[in-house]
Amino acid sequence: MTISMYQASVPTFIHVLGNLAAILEKGAAHAEAKKIKPEVLLAGRLFPDMFPLSQQVQIACDAAKGGAARLAQVEPPVFADDETTFGELVERCRKTIAYLETLKAAQIDGSEDRTVTWKTRTATKSMQGQPYLLRHVLPNVFFHVTTAYDILRHNGVELGKADFLGNR
Repeated sequence: MTISMYQASVPTFIHVLGNLAAILEKGAAHAEAKKIKPEVLLAGRLFPDMFPLSQQVQIACDAAKGGAARLAQVEPPVFADDETTFGELVERCRKTIAYLETLKAAQIDGSEDRTVTWKTRTATKSMQGQPYLLRHVLPNVFFHVTTAYDILRHNGVELGKADFLGNR
């Protein structure tokens, strides 16, 4: 049995971003219960040269929607990166999920050998579809979701492996 490019990408992104939204909701509840200003957690970092929680969420969403869109050869929606609350970050996850749900398997399946090109801050890069998904997009999404989880966990939010993995 084989797994398609669609199956390896879109449902995985939807699942992990749904879990991220639930993790953020726990972060908001923790801030309220402990009388912590939410902006303190949203600006939290694991190390000074790392991005804050809010940007980790933005990048995770962008990596998922951009990666899936590139595989489908369509333009992803652009989000403004202006979220300042837990609620707004949860909504960003949900908007990303809603976008991903519009993509069909027929758009992504068969992209294994398609050349995917994208721009970074410093360069234009290209890879074949399968290595792009497996070595670039999936690791990026999981890196930034994990870092968001770790920032909240480090700041006392009661999270465990089940929150990261989800129960769906």
